[in-house]
Amino acid sequence: MTKNSMQQRTSSHPIILFDGMCNLCNWFVRFIIGHDKNDIFRFGILQSEKGRELLKGIPSEGCDLTTTLLLNIDRVDSKSDAVLKILRTLGGGWSLFYLFVIVPRSIRDCVYNFISRYRYHIFGKRQSCLAASPEELRKFI
Repeated sequence: MTKNSMQQRTSSHPIILFDGMCNLCNWFVRFIIGHDKNDIFRFGILQSEKGRELLKGIPSEGCDLTTTLLLNIDRVDSKSDAVLKILRTLGGGWSLFYLFVIVPRSIRDCVYNFISRYRYHIFGKRQSCLAASPEELRKFI
């Protein structure tokens, strides 16, 4: 892992890396921003230079443009684990979704992979990355 990517990961804010061209992923990021009342998360687009920099040093299995990643100082979660941990961190009723952690990861990730495989067909694809307001821009790396 490079020095810059390590410095980003040692931030006190977990970083969510997502596919910036995917409408479903962009909706999820907007959902998180709207429910992140404690300003916990930061965001990075997988296609960006900074996103690619953060991917260096992370084992490649499951780390591609189809995968949501949650980067903490000492841990990287992907796919269904990342989504469930994000929802748990948002708190309130959203944390109840973490109960799905009792479903074996292989089953959860099978569902995740199916949705990921067809996300552009179902939800569409953007021609450009997420447009953020000035207030939201400070949440992006």
